[in-house]
Order: sequence, then structure tokens, then C-alpha cells
Amino acid sequence: QVQLQESGPGLVKPSQTLSLACTVSGGSITANYYAWSWIRQPPGKGLEWMGGISDDASTHYTPSLKSRTSISRDTSKNQFSLQLTSVTPEDTAVYYCSKDRPGYGGMDYWGQGTQVTVSS
Repeated sequence: QVQLQESGPGLVKPSQTLSLACTVSGGSITANYYAWSWIRQPPGKGLEWMGGISDDASTHYTPSLKSRTSISRDTSKNQFSLQLTSVTPEDTAVYYCSKDRPGYGGMDYWGQGTQVTVSS
């Protein structure tokens, strides 16, 4: 069974870079047909898919965040990461990493989520 766990600072200052890592166990991030995503949920709002990375390291991002978002992987650690630059208080949210569900929409495994607050 795949397990995911987010890690990183819970507080980031405006204009700085938000950096989170997702450590995966029970499956390889390079496995054929596996893909991995970052999703966030601001207070009082719905889930927002931010972007993802596929088994061949190709990446995709939601247009509204593409200019500020970078997703990468470290195969030696079985880990993929999120970088969000130039953050503002509007980026305050619970951030989740997840595994895409093969052959269907949505996700089949989620991390527990981590709260990130953008504040001076």
C-alpha cells in the first residue's frame, strides 16, 4: 500500500518561496504509469490541483500557478517536491501530496496534509 507524507515549514514570509517535500513509501515514484500531484485547500475553499509529475519526470501545472510553481523529484529518496515562489497570504492553505488514480480521474492515495501559513 502506498503511503505519502508531506514535510516542510508551516510558516513562510510574504515574497519568499514555499518549499515542501513528499516522501513516498510502498511504491516507486518512477514506476510505469504512476503520476504524483500537489493539491491545496485554502481556508473555506475547495481543493485546488496545483500540478503533478509523471513517471518520466514530465510536469504539468494549473495555468493560474504555472509561473510560480515548480515540481521536481529525487529518485534516490523516492521523494517529490513543490516550490512556490513569491508567496502572498492568499497562498495560505493546507497542502497535500497525492498519487493519481491509474486509468481514472482523481487520486487514490493522499498524504495527511500540512498547514502552511503565509504571514509576516
